[in-house]
Amino acid sequence: MKLGICNELFEGWDFACVCRTVKEIGYDGIEIAPFTLASTIFDLKQSRCYELSEIARDAGIEVIGLHWLLANTEGYYLTSPEKAVRDATAAYLRALAEKTRYLGGSLMVLGSPKQRNLLPGIRYEEATGYAVEILQGILPTLDSFEVDLCLEPLAPSETDFLNTCAQAMELIEQVGHPRLKLHMDVKAQSGETGTTVPDLIRRYAPFAGHFHAQDTNLRGPGMGEVDFRPILGALKESGYDRWVSVEVFDFSPGAEETARQSFACLHGLWNAR
Repeated sequence: MKLGICNELFEGWDFACVCRTVKEIGYDGIEIAPFTLASTIFDLKQSRCYELSEIARDAGIEVIGLHWLLANTEGYYLTSPEKAVRDATAAYLRALAEKTRYLGGSLMVLGSPKQRNLLPGIRYEEATGYAVEILQGILPTLDSFEVDLCLEPLAPSETDFLNTCAQAMELIEQVGHPRLKLHMDVKAQSGETGTTVPDLIRRYAPFAGHFHAQDTNLRGPGMGEVDFRPILGALKESGYDRWVSVEVFDFSPGAEETARQSFACLHGLWNAR
């Protein structure tokens, strides 16, 4: 397991300071939300990507990749019936893959619930077909830049498209390409009925390209009621050896305090087993 943390937690911080801080705490990598770098990915220059990559490397931190891919954007939608919108979405995802590689990253997490909800009159099967078309259209770019795209199932409270690991895997199998992988998330998978996060890990970890850790209270691991012992135990039993990134949505305890408590929880439990 390699531990990373998502950079939007450090709102307003200088990127170099973020990298130095997370390295000092003990993290191996930083995961980036594109909107923290530029208004749109097209506004993020290649030279700036190289500069940020060098800053991370100098601090001893690896850039994991990008997440929150379509947040704070307009005109992009994964399940739109309008071909022009689907084409624009595919073009944006291709640009994200390109910038991911320039930053030194190797994966992207596609959550973006507001840009995939079922539109009026569109059936789930139709929406799946639109999503498959977009994803198939970006595969050559993913291959070219050696970037994996990880699909994130999210709870019904956030979206009505791709709510479970099983649904995400059905879409992944339809696309049928090794660059398209499953993303797993403690908060999201905690909402799946009739199962538990450890059970889902045991079933789906072999297909997972990435993992997010947070408590259901939107704070970091160890900062709420979620017991991470069985979760980390299931990850270890499954042989999962990729990134586990801390992703939080409640920043109120402070960035550094959240980062330290989350690292202490995950690192301590992993090494105690």
